[in-house]
Amino acid sequence: MPYQLPPLLVDLPRNPVLAVGIPLALGSLSGFSTYRVVSSAWYEGLKTPPGRPPRQVFPIVWPVLYAAMGYASHLAVHAIATSLSPTAKADAEEGLALYWGQLALNVAWTPIFFGLKNRLVGLVDLTALTGAAYYMTYKLHGPTNGQTTYFLAPYCAWLTFALYLNGGVWYLNRNYELKGKGKADL
Repeated sequence: MPYQLPPLLVDLPRNPVLAVGIPLALGSLSGFSTYRVVSSAWYEGLKTPPGRPPRQVFPIVWPVLYAAMGYASHLAVHAIATSLSPTAKADAEEGLALYWGQLALNVAWTPIFFGLKNRLVGLVDLTALTGAAYYMTYKLHGPTNGQTTYFLAPYCAWLTFALYLNGGVWYLNRNYELKGKGKADL
């Protein structure tokens, strides 16, 4: 078994309420500080790429995505427990390991982008997060007979959109940062 997770990381999503609640709670804690920042002159002064939704959209979309990814983790644990195929079980275990890794990257993005105001490191984090989410979706598809894909595909799509937004914000504001703000704000 190449992806031996600590038992706690398998047991927590075994309960569907905990599976959904953990990413909701972590996402809420991570996003709590953004309310003031998105109303600040710093955020309002950023140049943004076309298609940025109003900031009121984000607190609606993210809880739905967190709940969906949490339920997908529950389905992954169910696949680990019930699969008769060693390959499917290994894929589900790898997918669950990717779940915890991408959740950590997800929770880290908000303090990086909004707290540190570091759009470049945020972009690097989001790139890794998006890749991990897509690979997690791929690894869990077979063991769960595609069930997790229904929950994770919207998340992958939103992350792709977020990657476009973060990349656009970094790109459109890079010259200002290089001239006036210093490298710490990149």
